[in-house]
Amino acid sequence: MVNIQWYPGHMEKARREMSEKVKVVDMVIECRDARIPLASKNPLIDQLIGQKPRLILLTKIDLADPIKIKEWIRYFDRENQKAIAVNMKKGQGFQKEIVSACLKLNQKKRDKQRSRGIEPRPIRAMVCGIPNVGKSTLINRISGKNRLEVANRPGVTRSLTWLHADRELDLLDTPGVLWPKFEDQRVGSLLAVLGSINEDILDQKFIAMDTIRSIQEGYPHFFSQVYGIQENLNPNQMLKAIAQKRGFKLEGDLWDTKRAAQSFIHDLRKGKFGGISLESVHEDMR
Repeated sequence: MVNIQWYPGHMEKARREMSEKVKVVDMVIECRDARIPLASKNPLIDQLIGQKPRLILLTKIDLADPIKIKEWIRYFDRENQKAIAVNMKKGQGFQKEIVSACLKLNQKKRDKQRSRGIEPRPIRAMVCGIPNVGKSTLINRISGKNRLEVANRPGVTRSLTWLHADRELDLLDTPGVLWPKFEDQRVGSLLAVLGSINEDILDQKFIAMDTIRSIQEGYPHFFSQVYGIQENLNPNQMLKAIAQKRGFKLEGDLWDTKRAAQSFIHDLRKGKFGGISLESVHEDMR
């Protein structure tokens, strides 16, 4: 991931604003992509929220592997972190679960207030996460209104917006924020292939090959089942085989692996392969 400028000025401004606003919220709702629950965690959020309660929402579950989603929920439970998987495409059924989880995370504080004769106000929750993980969509669905601009690209939300989502819950929408440096190159690849980094600054062949490697680790028979391609190919050979299968030919004996990479990434993002998760709970995490 060389020379990729994915931390523009508006993200630094948003980070500073969030560090101020977090002082007046009761908790944080952190959205993570269900396909990459660890890679889509922004380490800056740990610094911002300190000891405030946190609810992890696994989003885009319609694009993820349902078996692996359950494994991740169990993993977070073992780590004493509350996590919920939500399907925002359906737009129903999860509001009550989210509100209930927020109330439970703040129960001790609210019980203490009632013991002093104070009726608790609605919980104030900051909704945060990386770009293009579904924060604004979540708020629109949970409130039943399309108040916030939503788009399937990173960087749409540029300001902090309050919304009265439920009689028990006020939500603060925040811009998607990345962190200044990826310590692990693979994290950058996973974020890139799922659209959290702008496409015009990416080497799509590199990203596609990194993703092919992740899929080969988690789904050994994926490429034979989807493309009819033998499994024992390295990622570069796999891209060439995909180009041949799709008829992406250049001059002579050359195949258009760049176009194959673009096609593969597009189909993955659109869910044309079914539910695919790019991170798994490994044995040493169980």
